[in-house]
Amino acid sequence: MNSRWPLVSLSTVLSLYQEYIDAPEPRLYPKLSVRLYGKGVVLDEPADGALLRMKRHQLARGGQVILSEIWGKKGAIGLVPSEGEGALCTSHFFLFDVDYSRIEQGYLQAIFRANYLEPQLNTEARGTTGYAAVRPKHLLRAQIPLPPLDEQRRIVAQIEAYAAAIEEARGLRRAAVEEAEALFVSILQSVIESLLLAHSNTTIGSFADVRGGKRLPRGESLVTYPTPFPYIRVSDMKAHSVDMGSIQYVPEHIHPQIAQYTIGSEDVYVTIAGTIGYAGRIPAELHGANLTENAAKIVLYNKTQVLADYLVYAIQSPQVQEQFNQKQTVTAQPKLALHRIASTELPLLPPGEQRRIVAYLDDLQARVDELTRLQAESAAELDALLPSILDRAFKGEL
Repeated sequence: MNSRWPLVSLSTVLSLYQEYIDAPEPRLYPKLSVRLYGKGVVLDEPADGALLRMKRHQLARGGQVILSEIWGKKGAIGLVPSEGEGALCTSHFFLFDVDYSRIEQGYLQAIFRANYLEPQLNTEARGTTGYAAVRPKHLLRAQIPLPPLDEQRRIVAQIEAYAAAIEEARGLRRAAVEEAEALFVSILQSVIESLLLAHSNTTIGSFADVRGGKRLPRGESLVTYPTPFPYIRVSDMKAHSVDMGSIQYVPEHIHPQIAQYTIGSEDVYVTIAGTIGYAGRIPAELHGANLTENAAKIVLYNKTQVLADYLVYAIQSPQVQEQFNQKQTVTAQPKLALHRIASTELPLLPPGEQRRIVAYLDDLQARVDELTRLQAESAAELDALLPSILDRAFKGEL
């Protein structure tokens, strides 16, 4: 990278920290997690010194640089936060003291945040493609542009101002999506309220059968490679459909034990454990898939008299969700019994009017989905903006 600032080795401002402890005390120590691609250093679950097999450790200090031996080439490098003072570090991590009389902490943080060192550390590291180790000498040999301290402070102030503006823009876009989603729920509530006034109520059990899913036999696990038997989990249920990219499968040898617990593409699913009352339909390509025990399926008796899509929207409504909240069993993990779903009331109207309501709500939902898509695109653009700002900063162009 071209820069109008002199390039210096990191050994100019870093020195390897070489103090170790041989026997951690039998107490809880903070533990650090160094994220990839310059995403920073955060606290992990604390470690009990009495349970550690590896005895040679270092105790980190706030403001030090920490480098992952294995993943340093992927940007797993950063500054130890103040709350990481005294954190245990194994021999798979290296610590460095920083000469803050020569480099601003914010400037060094920006170097790591931009993942500026990855090309150099990738070149230096040796080993297999996945596990090339980064040693302290590799980091110390890496070069960075180092302007005078006053200039570093100016650059950091500008980066922080840009970062704040980017985060504000990101927050405004998130808020717009949240407001659109809240508006959709409000409209849905009004629609169901008007239907309740104009039509008689009926229970779900009067026009459908509610059946449960099934867990795998004890000791068995799903597999990620395809078998003829996909298995739909609650975590797969997204956007009132199913995320095909996360589907796992039932091993063929155990499928006969749960073969009857399937869901069809014309059925409606509703979650009944943990997350309560999330409803949707499965894609046609998953017709006949096995269904988790944490969801139920609603099988319509007459699919021309009650439309599955109308039922999904009705279940989403605050009126039905409130009934679910009142009906669920309050335990460590809330649960909604199948018979309580069957006893839930909602307005039933002629099929033609159901189709009209579904078309109206589909149009509104499509607008919310489009706004969400645009928000995701703008978020990606904003994510790409800060690295370009950092690149300009290190070239001396800010």
